Amino acid sequence: MQSITVKAPGRINLIGEHTDYNNGFVLPAAIQNAAVVTISKRADDQMHFKALDLNEELMLDSLASLQKSEKQWANYIIGVIVQIAKKHKFQTGFNLEIKSDVPIGAGLSSSAAIECAVAYGLNELFGFGINKMDLAFMAQKAEHDFAGVQCGIMDQFASIFGLKDQVVLLDCKTMEHQYFPLNIKGHQIVLFDTGVKHALASSEYNTRRNECEAGVKLLQVKYPEIVSLRDATINMLEECIDATANPVVYKRCKYVIEEIERTQAATEDLKANQLFAFGQKMFATHNGLSELYEVSCPELDILITAVSNDQNVIGARMMGGGFGGCTINIVNDNAVQDLIATISRHYQEQTGKALTHYLVSIEDGAKVI
Repeated sequence: MQSITVKAPGRINLIGEHTDYNNGFVLPAAIQNAAVVTISKRADDQMHFKALDLNEELMLDSLASLQKSEKQWANYIIGVIVQIAKKHKFQTGFNLEIKSDVPIGAGLSSSAAIECAVAYGLNELFGFGINKMDLAFMAQKAEHDFAGVQCGIMDQFASIFGLKDQVVLLDCKTMEHQYFPLNIKGHQIVLFDTGVKHALASSEYNTRRNECEAGVKLLQVKYPEIVSLRDATINMLEECIDATANPVVYKRCKYVIEEIERTQAATEDLKANQLFAFGQKMFATHNGLSELYEVSCPELDILITAVSNDQNVIGARMMGGGFGGCTINIVNDNAVQDLIATISRHYQEQTGKALTHYLVSIEDGAKVI
């Protein structure tokens, strides 16, 4: 095999936000939007990358010259190659072309789609025999080391392990996972994109991780067996962290502990085909993200408030790291177009910004095409 083309999708997350790096549960699904990578072997050791959407390229002389690039898009590729090269030897250099229709900055994991497409493609082309779970971990480590975002495993996991018309409950502590059919017949998943991409999202994301870790240390004074917020209960929180003396850490921990419980309960709703109950938990998640975890922004809150009393919207919340990006909404089929028109007009009036929307379907994870 001298050439291969692979696609790896972006993802939505139905519920379970900011729980992955706290060893909790998440409920993501792969979507139709994907990064597509074509990789071909070269006769020399050079690596030639081309971003077709950006009309940019980068040439590297050899593996020895791998380091962070000024071109951010290239870092997602280089980061993956570095991770693979730690355990496997590339016999030749390669050409790599990439394009993607995963919207950037919308909270749909456009970076994870690139990382997973590259990892999956290189593994297939060079026959390294890396299993899918390790590919996800390598892609995550690339995000940590080369993009500077200490993300959890959810995005990369969903991009590789997604299945058509299924959501996957991932236990981020054990990596055990199980699939649930997403039976939303008569409804459509609609994403409203704020168009906001606050620069502080990455730094605040890392700050939230630190705040959660600070909470764990306080809990460990009385409960040394606690390793992460996954192991804590609300009663433990009330015992160990004073909401008045340490309000920020208290709020962060309260949200995460409640969200971990909420996500597990939400799968019971899916099993019982109780879509309304599931949707109510989505609204509760947004309230927690906005008021306790404080990763929302005015634009996201405007969109959720606008649909919160609409009986055609089963559930809605902000999705992703926060401070911009999309809201995810489960909407009655026959109300989708009217809702889009109404919310777009309302958003324009409130913010002066045009509102983009996406209709998403649930598709398979990374694969050769």
